[in-house]
Amino acid sequence: MNDYFFIISVLVILSAAFGYINVRFFKLPNAIGLMLITILFTLGIFVISYFDATLLDAERYIIKQIDFKAVLLDIMLSFLLFAGALHTNFEQLKVQRWPVLVFSTLGVLVSTFLVGTVMYFMLQVLGLPIPFIYCLLFGALISPTDPIAVLGILKKAGVPKKLETKIVGESLFNDGVGVVVFLTIFQIANLGMENVEVLDVVKLFVQEVVGGILLGGALGWITYRLMRSIDDYDIEVIITLAAVMGGTLLAHQWHVSAPLAMVTAGLIVGKDTVRSSAMSETTETYVDKFGN
Repeated sequence: MNDYFFIISVLVILSAAFGYINVRFFKLPNAIGLMLITILFTLGIFVISYFDATLLDAERYIIKQIDFKAVLLDIMLSFLLFAGALHTNFEQLKVQRWPVLVFSTLGVLVSTFLVGTVMYFMLQVLGLPIPFIYCLLFGALISPTDPIAVLGILKKAGVPKKLETKIVGESLFNDGVGVVVFLTIFQIANLGMENVEVLDVVKLFVQEVVGGILLGGALGWITYRLMRSIDDYDIEVIITLAAVMGGTLLAHQWHVSAPLAMVTAGLIVGKDTVRSSAMSETTETYVDKFGN
């Protein structure tokens, strides 16, 4: 317990310090500023480690204590995607559904193969013969964009609403598709190409994608009905929190895409007609602040 508290304390302190430095001096969008300062901080630690490895050893200790797969994919991603979807214009997204669908599916697949192929040949040139399937795995890992960073940057940039909807919609759904592509390639890498049937891949894709969207639709509808039946912003905020956490647990239990489920649920709860009928002005303010 003390180790977890120490790690969380260090991360919160660093986030506060980096955030202050960015707002005070760099004045960049938070997502970009925090990433830039983190990179500079890490490079600084590597430089210092040539003279004293204390800080580098402490950083390694913290990293080894964190299960990034569980923390990022199983927990944080669901909250981030729900929050991003909550602030997305559902009607605009419906109008731009076909570009969003193409970008978030074919776009992710094309990016995965392009990045994987480039990585494969670069590693060959550097004398690191990594199998192509693992390069594809890396491509699937980095192809999806960060919806929260995209949403924040586009709002500050003041881009046309039509373009904003396409980019934000694609960034929301490509996380779910990216996770499915990653899991599919991971399964092929584990079992070998000769032991994986095309039907199995299609089945996995359909189960994850369709199952995730159906689960998200059900969660969104239940959340809407519960919030509509009461008028208490404290409990309504807790209901949205329970929808994300409970939905994520169900998605893992039923082997469907938790990211797609959270995006779908967030879009339904954040829809203008749902907001007006299920949330008071006070509730809407607190739910939006909580999502931010």
